[in-house]
Amino acid sequence: MRRLIENIETAAAMLYTLYKGEHLDQIAVDIDETLVREPLGAFAIVGPFNFPIMAPFWFIPHAIAFGDTVVVKPSEITPVGMYWMCKVLHEEVKLPPGVFNVIHGSREVVEALIDHPDIRGIAFVGSTRVARAIYERAGKRGKRTLLQAGAKNYVIVMPDAKMDKTVANLMSSFFGNTGQRCLSGAVLVPVGEAYEKLVPKFKETASKLKLGYGLDEETEMGPLATKKGKERVLYYIEKGLEEGAKLTLDGRNAKVPEYPNGYFLGPSVFEEVTPDMTIAKEEIFGPVASVIRAETLDEAIEMANSTEYGNAASIFTSSGEYARKFRREIIAGNIGINIGIAAPMAFFPFGGMKASFFGVVHGQIDCLDFFTDKKIVITRWW
Repeated sequence: MRRLIENIETAAAMLYTLYKGEHLDQIAVDIDETLVREPLGAFAIVGPFNFPIMAPFWFIPHAIAFGDTVVVKPSEITPVGMYWMCKVLHEEVKLPPGVFNVIHGSREVVEALIDHPDIRGIAFVGSTRVARAIYERAGKRGKRTLLQAGAKNYVIVMPDAKMDKTVANLMSSFFGNTGQRCLSGAVLVPVGEAYEKLVPKFKETASKLKLGYGLDEETEMGPLATKKGKERVLYYIEKGLEEGAKLTLDGRNAKVPEYPNGYFLGPSVFEEVTPDMTIAKEEIFGPVASVIRAETLDEAIEMANSTEYGNAASIFTSSGEYARKFRREIIAGNIGINIGIAAPMAFFPFGGMKASFFGVVHGQIDCLDFFTDKKIVITRWW
């Protein structure tokens, strides 16, 4: 909710700063030139289940502030939050009718929105598979797209990292939100002697995380969102075992007695993982860490860059040299240096590269160029 409010505040500020256009007098004799930004019309916004209000609000306040209207299709898994936002915006904010609209459904609704002649573009947060399908369908119809997609985020730990602080940060990175977020750490890469310093502490701390109901303040990790989501994670754990990885922390038998029907899994940690294994390449979207040892930073960066995704990547180090090398050579849109979840504030774009993003401009502050177009007015008065 704090991130949602931050995006509203940023969009409001952009209206009176970046949206205002440009002007230059006398570009030639008796000729002036002006840039005017104008809204485009109606946009579709399709949200994910894991942050069902925040993620759509990377786009919603910007579109409305710049004069567009929106049709929001929330995830069919978590639709209730957007229903309440709709009530707030209509009953409390009193937006004019037709400015903010919500429609429920799944694939067929998204396709209908893309195909509708009045929809000028579509913003989306979700899997790469769906993002690619939207990109192709929208492209054939000449629609704008801003599609934040899947991830397989590598986290590199150097021997000079402050290990206690690093381990605490990694708990949130790998197991926060039960691993159900596109910025989660997925592959842990200790470099050289960092392995012995880090991995035992990482597993010990993960094994002690308290599972429970997400709104209980003592809970450190909640359930998976759906039965299908839990089954997906279990499939990848079995796949990792089949391919020869060692499951040195097994979260499959985790129980929460107060909630026997919850889709709970404890943290799981694989060791002896290689970059060619499925669990090192595909997005699991659950509380599973794959550990790959590297001997040098160059080797670690090469492994991270070999993935098809480029959403986020992090390094933990006390060395400015290592940090600068990582920042310059890693191919990812959101980069953390001693930060496990590299989540940009609203007044920066939300990055993404390779198969983690489809489009030209990103979300949040970049929405200015997505939801508006430019008129260039060249004027001479006789």
